[in-house]
Amino acid sequence: MRHIKYTEQAFFKFLTGFACYSVIGILCLIISIIFIKGVGSLSWEMISQAPKGGYYYGGDGGVLNAILGSLYVAGGAVLIAIVLGAPAALFINSFLFRYKRLQNIIRYFLDALWGIPSIVYGAFGFTIMLYFGMNASLLAGIITVACLITPIMIRSFDEVLSTIPTGLHEAALSLGSTRTELAFKVIFKQGLPGFVTAILLAFGRGIGDAASVLFTAGYTDQLPSGLHEPAATLPLAIFFQLSSPIPEVRGRAYSAAAILTCIILAITLISRLLVNKYSKNNLK
Repeated sequence: MRHIKYTEQAFFKFLTGFACYSVIGILCLIISIIFIKGVGSLSWEMISQAPKGGYYYGGDGGVLNAILGSLYVAGGAVLIAIVLGAPAALFINSFLFRYKRLQNIIRYFLDALWGIPSIVYGAFGFTIMLYFGMNASLLAGIITVACLITPIMIRSFDEVLSTIPTGLHEAALSLGSTRTELAFKVIFKQGLPGFVTAILLAFGRGIGDAASVLFTAGYTDQLPSGLHEPAATLPLAIFFQLSSPIPEVRGRAYSAAAILTCIILAITLISRLLVNKYSKNNLK
């Protein structure tokens, strides 16, 4: 009997370890392929200049327009998602924490919104643009990406807040705190490390999505100059360059993918550092 238990333990240890290292290996493989194929075209000119005449036929220039456009779209969408998401998550966990069934219903709808493909959000944003007579623009891209990441941010906030013990709510209320004070002075402070992680991960999702901005943000070789002007993004720049029959242009697509990957990895690293910092502050 003991031998069977040791065999089961060894088997599941191997299985879980294999799954863990497989994920790490796949990630390393993806990153290595991107950088191996893109390092030859990667240069300071690629990062610091907008496309010049004939860029998509092997001409000079870079993808600065797409880098800035991606940062503007993702940054604006995250700001909107924070304004909508943080109060919504606090409301669910501060004002509705006694109504479990209602909480579960709200979470179900948020999960459904989370699971909708990004191309559906792009089609929705395009429909709204047509209704209001808007052109493809930076503003339309920001609003569409905000619709995409807001459910993600609310559920991320909610998962963080749901780990806070109910006793903390009751203790704060018994000491005379209002529900607003409970939400912003007690629960928000306790959940701050998780909030930081959710915000940065939502930013990473927004900056890397192509389908939601394909019909809404448009595309231009010019640097973003206003909310009502079209804006390029890195995912679309990669898509258009990979569609080229010219090998040099396809190499630049991998370089753009390497730039986007570096941005995502930097966001992940920053989120980890900030979480460690605020977690230590909370413990104090």
